[in-house]
Amino acid sequence: MLLIRSLLAAALLPGTVTIVVPWLIVGRGASAGAHWPGLVIVALGAAILFRCIWEFAVAGRGTLAPVDPPTHLVASSLYRYVRNPMYVGVALILAGEAWVFWSGGLLLYAAGFFLVVNLFIIFYEEPALVRKFGESYAEYMRTVPRWVPKVPGRTTQD
Repeated sequence: MLLIRSLLAAALLPGTVTIVVPWLIVGRGASAGAHWPGLVIVALGAAILFRCIWEFAVAGRGTLAPVDPPTHLVASSLYRYVRNPMYVGVALILAGEAWVFWSGGLLLYAAGFFLVVNLFIIFYEEPALVRKFGESYAEYMRTVPRWVPKVPGRTTQD
């Protein structure tokens, strides 16, 4: 049942952001050119997204839907490297679609998505997760970067 709820949430939330809205931006008549690197980026983003959905279901015992969130802190798999790999996956899908369709409108949408998500994370999601998971999430924030994985020798965070 949890897997079905996860798939429904994925279809509704990232499905709208990565399929419906881009389709509205580029239109029905848009055709993909020979921009294969964009397809690679889309595939990478989709793989990241679906791995994160799986982690939310298996390790977190919840979905990406705000009404059915994980009940356990997910700090495994891709979440060991960055705190927000699901959003990274969606942003990669959008950037790849912009490349595939050679669309400035989609590129602006991807940039806007990233800006809005970053503000949402900083001002709502992270404080809410600290309240929900306490010191374990605060420690997670201290040790795992928000967006860019740690590079050996790197001393700054976010």
